[in-house]
Amino acid sequence: MTTNNPITTSFAHQSTAMDVIRGVDLVGRRAIVTGGSSGIGVETARALASAGAEVTLAVRNPDAGQQAANDITGTTDNDRVLVAPLDLADQGSVADFVANWDGPVHILVNNAGIMAAPLSRTPQGWELQFATNHLGHFALANGLRPALAASDGARIVSVSSAAHLRSPVVFEDIQYDKREYEPWQAYGQSKTANVLFAVEATRRWADDGILTNSLMPGAIRTNLQRYVSEEELDRLRAGNAAAWKTVEQGAATSVLVAASPLLDGVGGRYFEDCQQAAPAQPGGRTGVADYALDPEAAERLWQVSTALLKG
Repeated sequence: MTTNNPITTSFAHQSTAMDVIRGVDLVGRRAIVTGGSSGIGVETARALASAGAEVTLAVRNPDAGQQAANDITGTTDNDRVLVAPLDLADQGSVADFVANWDGPVHILVNNAGIMAAPLSRTPQGWELQFATNHLGHFALANGLRPALAASDGARIVSVSSAAHLRSPVVFEDIQYDKREYEPWQAYGQSKTANVLFAVEATRRWADDGILTNSLMPGAIRTNLQRYVSEEELDRLRAGNAAAWKTVEQGAATSVLVAASPLLDGVGGRYFEDCQQAAPAQPGGRTGVADYALDPEAAERLWQVSTALLKG
């Protein structure tokens, strides 16, 4: 980080991705958006493409990705919207994506994820939410580090959630080998990992011109909630109905972190509603938890993640 002052902007809860990108020129820039075939991923990619960036949608379903790419091209007149297969829960798929990438990366949006899934494990025995939301993106960013460094001023966007307030990373039992599994707690742990990644990636890579920030996009109805019942969604809506956003609004903070000149030289921070978040208060639903910005936890998570990937 090169500045210690909190970042404030003129954008707010109801701002859209297109509001944020207006006036930004990304011609000559190359972006990757994971999970770019649906939800806020599509709108993030659309905004970046509208500013002239070449955008690669890194997706599990290439057919759905191509449909999204065609739609983005149709609305932006940018034909440099590409599709590449990527399954973040499969380390072989991540390795293939990295091996097939050529040239610099200016913007990496780690957007894809799963939420509140039933207990499931990868072949390595990793809990699926942690494996997908954190380890997959961790491996992707590390694999693309030379391409990011080659861009001379790259940004990584780590999409987290207010759900990080549900749990720190429980280093003693990350994979739920001993404790009882609870889907929302596991999701929260993975989202805390996304914030900690931004802290440590900035510390390690800032000298290479790579800065990383994390964010809470907001409450948006997308495919992310495919494991959440309608009854649970109704309960969540009733608890804070005014906070729900459209997908265009939900992508705004991702686009701010990815492309706004207001964040030049800024890394290792957590944003919500297009502002740098304040410290979370006990019992609250907004802000960032102290444990998610803890540099010692961030370094420990990096070491643990590296060891897991080495197997």
